Amino acid sequence: MLDDPFAVLAGPLAGTSRLPLEVVGAEPLTPYMRRLQLTAPQLASFSYAPGQDLMLLVGVDGNRPVRRRYTIRALDRASSAVTLDIVLHGDGPGERWVRAARQDDKIEGIGPRGKITTAPQADWHLFVGDESALPAIFRMAESLPAGTPARVLLEIPGPEDEQELQASASTHVTWQHRDGRPAGQPGALAAAAAELLLPDGRGHAYLLGEASVVARLREVLAARGLEPGQVSPKAYWGRGRANASHGEPARDA
Repeated sequence: MLDDPFAVLAGPLAGTSRLPLEVVGAEPLTPYMRRLQLTAPQLASFSYAPGQDLMLLVGVDGNRPVRRRYTIRALDRASSAVTLDIVLHGDGPGERWVRAARQDDKIEGIGPRGKITTAPQADWHLFVGDESALPAIFRMAESLPAGTPARVLLEIPGPEDEQELQASASTHVTWQHRDGRPAGQPGALAAAAAELLLPDGRGHAYLLGEASVVARLREVLAARGLEPGQVSPKAYWGRGRANASHGEPARDA
């Protein structure tokens, strides 16, 4: 029997559901991202906030389940299907499962999870992250009301990894290409965030991606006058370290 800390959905998981998911589609989206479509009967009445994710049971380590969290890119209740766009940046248990996933494969999911979503009272929005954050950033930007000023700053491996943002908000996307530089280094994104022209009013920033990059971006935006309540930071991964079994960076990362 698995020693599963999430055998009972209580506490922070009290509002989530256990989903018996089945893969109905799997295809490459860009060189470093794969799109999966999964179905479960419960998705017909499922709801989530833009930026939230599903936690998938991607493997077992001894008698402990290994889970990874992936942003909900789209939900089609009519067909009881959810779309996950998943970055491929290594050879961990999540990446191995995603690369191997084929139609009719089954996997357990728990969701929706995550506290970060768009701030409804903000005059403008700033989204900054790397390719691991692209699905969350695009989903949140697409959820903004028409005409809302939004700035998106994304670091990706190269131009072939760019995607088209379909948003009603007044968005401006800036792509940074690493062109062979290692991922998870704060310099380029921090420098760009320090110089980015921001709209007037009281805005909100969402900083998502590698742990040390997120920490540096928080410093940059604090120096630009954003208060802690105007910033939503979230580390998705840590350079040189595997995520913990629950799918997030270890607490001491």
